[in-house]
Amino acid sequence: MSKWSLRGSLRNLFQGTRPIDESSWEGLEDSLILGDFGAEASESIVEAVRSNVERLAIADERELRNVLRDELAERLSANDPTLRLTRPQDAATGRLLPAVVLVVGVNGVGKTTTIGKLARFITRADRRVVIGAADTFRAAAVEQVATWGQRAGAEVVRPQQQGQDPASVAYQAVQHGIDVDADVVIIDTAGRLQTKAGLMDELTKIRRVVEKLAPIAEVLLVLDATTGQNGLSQAQAFIDHAGVTGIVLSKIDGSAKGGFVVGVQQATGISVKLIGFGEGIDDIAAFNANTFAAELVG
Repeated sequence: MSKWSLRGSLRNLFQGTRPIDESSWEGLEDSLILGDFGAEASESIVEAVRSNVERLAIADERELRNVLRDELAERLSANDPTLRLTRPQDAATGRLLPAVVLVVGVNGVGKTTTIGKLARFITRADRRVVIGAADTFRAAAVEQVATWGQRAGAEVVRPQQQGQDPASVAYQAVQHGIDVDADVVIIDTAGRLQTKAGLMDELTKIRRVVEKLAPIAEVLLVLDATTGQNGLSQAQAFIDHAGVTGIVLSKIDGSAKGGFVVGVQQATGISVKLIGFGEGIDDIAAFNANTFAAELVG
């Protein structure tokens, strides 16, 4: 059985030259909802495309895809996808400090894998990376992130003792980054504590101790694209309380669930900055609105 895809659905929907009618718009909205855009975003997109089609006096269904592609690219371009890794300067000494990146997200979204891919993404540009293994609440997390870090060519700062306070590990990682003149320090964080309040308190503590050494450049929220709107709901506490500056979508499949990219940006107002795909350490890319829209629509 072949996998459903938005591109294939649109090809089947708009393959002929028959006039555009109400069934055209119903079919488009159904395809967008199946593509995981979400009901609100799907309705909004159809309204915008319909308005443009009427304004341009387009009558051929095949041309709808071009209008849809342009509309998606425009929406995806509304938020700046730039990953901000410029090294700040210490006001007292003039010395360059590492750009500090906190990576947050619920357990199971591919956070550890994403950290390894992100580290590799940065080291490929000949920049020195330190990873702080500060998810000390999950037994295997330290070893997992250390394995990915080593594959990426990054240094890994581990807890000095079992159960060490995560903020303490984060502090040590940033201090080590300063000592070795690293370009970027990536800090892994816990994905689950007993309560949301406890998790947010822990992240607040990490931010507070880290900022004694260097400002935080990015707080990246990892979302599993395959879980769609449910994943967004699970991550809402991070969005509300963790100062998220950008989203990394893991496990992306542009042919099927890619509409989630549009939906998540519209729902949160937060930029998607990176997309992870596949299992390899190099399977990550900077987000590009035009490329992604073309991939979705064909």
